[in-house]
Amino acid sequence: MASTTDLVSFYDSNFRLTHYAAKLKSVHGRAVKAGAMVWDVYPGFLDSKLRHELDRVLSGGAQTSVDLPGSGGEAPRSAFVFRAADGIGISESIAADYAGRSAAEEAERVTLLHRATHDVLTGLQNRRRFSEDLQQVLSKVDGSKEKAALLQIDLDDFKAVNDTLGHGAGDSLLQLAANRIRDALQDGESAYRYAGDEFAVIQSGKQQPADAALLAGSLIDALKAPFIINGIPVFVGASIGVAFGPEHGTESEQLMKAADIALYAAKRDGRGCARIFNRSMALLLEQRENLRRSLRTALERGELYLEYQPLVRPHSSVVGFEALLRWRHPEIGIIPPSVFIPIAEADGLMDEIGRWVLEEACRQATTWPSALTVAVNLSPVQFLSGSLTDTVAQIVDSVGIRAERLELEITETVLLEQTTDNLDTLNTLNVLGIRISLDDFGTHYSSLGYLKNFPFDSLKIDQYFVDELETDWKSQTIVRSIIGLAHGLGISVTAEGVETRGQAQWLIEHDCDRLQGHFLGRPMGGEATLDFIKRTPLEPVLAWEDEIGRSSLQNPGRGVGARLGSSD
Repeated sequence: MASTTDLVSFYDSNFRLTHYAAKLKSVHGRAVKAGAMVWDVYPGFLDSKLRHELDRVLSGGAQTSVDLPGSGGEAPRSAFVFRAADGIGISESIAADYAGRSAAEEAERVTLLHRATHDVLTGLQNRRRFSEDLQQVLSKVDGSKEKAALLQIDLDDFKAVNDTLGHGAGDSLLQLAANRIRDALQDGESAYRYAGDEFAVIQSGKQQPADAALLAGSLIDALKAPFIINGIPVFVGASIGVAFGPEHGTESEQLMKAADIALYAAKRDGRGCARIFNRSMALLLEQRENLRRSLRTALERGELYLEYQPLVRPHSSVVGFEALLRWRHPEIGIIPPSVFIPIAEADGLMDEIGRWVLEEACRQATTWPSALTVAVNLSPVQFLSGSLTDTVAQIVDSVGIRAERLELEITETVLLEQTTDNLDTLNTLNVLGIRISLDDFGTHYSSLGYLKNFPFDSLKIDQYFVDELETDWKSQTIVRSIIGLAHGLGISVTAEGVETRGQAQWLIEHDCDRLQGHFLGRPMGGEATLDFIKRTPLEPVLAWEDEIGRSSLQNPGRGVGARLGSSD
């Protein structure tokens, strides 16, 4: 018979199961699940006398021990019933377990033990118990053929729930998620709330890696389904990292680090999936950490620089350039913006780097003819910092560039929360005379409400829609509709990613206001930009294709799109 520590369970004032030890399920089977009635788990409580004991304890009466009749040939069970915070608790045991102790002493012992080893909110075992159990499991498998699996579980969009619905809803979500995790477990599997929205499962006595993969899949499916909180369906999902002992570590810290690295890989691969640790993951993470350290000094060492890609008005000439951020690492070489910009955002470096980009781009623009504009991408982190308008105004004044020559490009990410602050920021920039462009329109969370509520001067059609313009009628219909919609609202349209003469011709015929892409000019350095301006005649765009082609070959800029560093 299991000890009182293993077979403790808690029920609310309606006698519905709220929290329970994992081993209880292995003893009582499928009846053990959140919301089950106490007599579903212990049928003996259907007896009127025993039911009376439950009611008496729930009403504040003294704790008691009861003998439950066995069923299906099982031996009778002894259970200790005590008052818990929101209902009752039951510790299943044999009478000898608490022989010599009063009912009050036994209740206090069980309650204190549960509090010390379990999370108050979810009822799962806590981090302290997790560390003890993991090391104990690893001590048994070290040197043997048997493996133990550790699954690190992280809810993918938990922060958004807290931010939008409040911390009460977040707590409810954690409780519901814990119940689903608990219900997915079988014998030899234990769940823990590790920290915040992070959970862990230790799996022992199984066939690995097959059983760990099956459990991970079950957990992902269980947590993918909507959670109903205050009548609202909430979707979060989960990412899972899996590691095995002793293969990936014989000490708990080693195995936890391996599982955490695998969890990071799962999130990097798109979330909502599970990844099993391998050594290459550790190498990639180490490389990323090295980049993170290098990025902190890249600006002061002069490793960051800007390239400029032409913006062309059909039947005219170059009307401006988009500034694109680049990083030339002294050892690795050119690092794509899609790699280093998320690191800068996560590490709080984006304000400093973004200010430098803005100031450097404006200074470069003052060396161009006064009719040319410069477009600068803004990171969502910069936009939401609260000091953007002051920063922009200071730079425009100190550099001495006319405000209407500066265009700031933002992505739809910053508009997900249509707050008064967002609108105030855009309106203030608009009042200063600065142009505002909505980048990558149509590829993320596009809403016509953005176009109604925010003062955009320009929309940028993403390359995704431009790629197949010459052959795909769906792309043609979408681009034609975007151009018509924007023009109807008095907004100009820029098409990015123009790679061929046919794409350019189609866009010109359908009144696209500006074109950008390698067909018209690749990103180039500051000096090359000046040369490009001098060599480019004021003739229709298609007439100087050869000139642009030669310039592009002489300045073969490269880069992967990522907000401040996007290139076409």
